[in-house]
Amino acid sequence: MGVDGCVVHVDPHLLVLNKPSGLLSVPGRGPENADCLSARAQAMWPDALVVHRLDMGTSGLMCMARGAEAQRSLSDAFAQRLTHKRYEAIVAADVDESAHPSDAQGWHTIDLPLVVDWPNRPRSIVSHALGKPSVSRWQVLERGVMGQHTRLALEPVTGRSHQLRVHLQALGHPILGDALYASGPAQTATSRLMLHATHLSLPHPITGHTCHWHCAAPF
Repeated sequence: MGVDGCVVHVDPHLLVLNKPSGLLSVPGRGPENADCLSARAQAMWPDALVVHRLDMGTSGLMCMARGAEAQRSLSDAFAQRLTHKRYEAIVAADVDESAHPSDAQGWHTIDLPLVVDWPNRPRSIVSHALGKPSVSRWQVLERGVMGQHTRLALEPVTGRSHQLRVHLQALGHPILGDALYASGPAQTATSRLMLHATHLSLPHPITGHTCHWHCAAPF
């Protein structure tokens, strides 16, 4: 299978793709998990190299570098937090914003340290003793979605494994369809994880010009 319908941007140094939910970003273990977005892209652009990834259930914007120089530049941009990502999610129940302080722009902050739960990998957990600093921002976009649920805008300030998913579970509002962090009706409400990467901004790996892309959530 190719990347038909997934290409958002292509130039000699950079690819931006719209990853479908249910497709791995990079190959998993075993031949049955070889199909992934990066392999499909490399079949068309052999110089495409991985810079970051999205969880298998998450859809939306993901970039790849074309060539080693572009990969180094983009990897540095991610490490120095010169990139900006925004997501949308539908979470369980009606989120009470009044219980959470916000800034002047209406963004709320979740500041909870995370660590991989090694006996139960790939899960991560909140751990004040062992976790690494992890910060996410959220804002209500729409209430009453799919019943008594809430659509949120999300911004990961740090980039820990499963960060948005664990932080929202800790908030008491797991993402619908999350097989790892939701339970009961929240887990079975949908056939996919209701999390989509909608915005991506980054400095172009060669020109340094800040580029912006948007991809609306399909739910």
